[in-house]
Amino acid sequence: MTPDITGFFDETTKTVSYLVADPETGAAAIIDPVLDFDPATGAASTVNADQIIDTVRQRHFEVQWLLETHIHADHLSAGAYLKERLGGQRAIGAGVRQVRATFADQFALDPDSPLEFDHLFAPEEAFRIGRLDARALATPGHTPACLSYLIGDAIFLGDTLFMPDCGTARADFPGGDARTLYRSIRRILALPDETRLFVGHDYPPATRPADWMTTVPDERAGNTHVRDGIDEAAFVAMREARDATLDLPRLFHPAVRFNLGGGLSQR
Repeated sequence: MTPDITGFFDETTKTVSYLVADPETGAAAIIDPVLDFDPATGAASTVNADQIIDTVRQRHFEVQWLLETHIHADHLSAGAYLKERLGGQRAIGAGVRQVRATFADQFALDPDSPLEFDHLFAPEEAFRIGRLDARALATPGHTPACLSYLIGDAIFLGDTLFMPDCGTARADFPGGDARTLYRSIRRILALPDETRLFVGHDYPPATRPADWMTTVPDERAGNTHVRDGIDEAAFVAMREARDATLDLPRLFHPAVRFNLGGGLSQR
């Protein structure tokens, strides 16, 4: 079945959030919602999230799931805010426990306290959005806990793979691994050609507008980092050399701490 998909692009963080709905029942999921945050003042706002709320209400959708592909390091999640206003279960991969343990000392987190999510997906776990079949695919490498959500004929990749001219995610965060990332990407690119790929970020060059849907054939033919013909060793060498030149994301510390805590509702 083909889901109804609406993307919301946040220009500040270059993040794409998705509203994914079963066209027959109106059941819906929201993937990787963004909470606006000003690091200079520490103030949060809900402009991006409120656009999603308006669309849900205008189209009379019923939100069943609020899905995170991983613990984001470049934006704060609006999942808790949206749950308060729209309902639904907040979910992430079970590997979030490993991520929290990695950062427990740095952010004074209790690695044994309950996580502020309603559901932790096991790798390959099947679920439903209305009548849409969905599956949480383990695609680690960017982080050890990354999931991609296969929903009908579409897959939502988070930070694993980008548009062909933007390449792939970095793999140098704690627990990340370029070799693992390559294998996750090749698994994605083994999906049927008709599968639609929806990326979690776009960093477009000046020659094109932001875009967030690509295809298996286009990625295999043209991805600048991982197209067909680039083997694992070459990818790992490129990825590790490139990552060594990158700064941490501007919101790394507030985002990781906030998102590991499950987020806060904004009243």
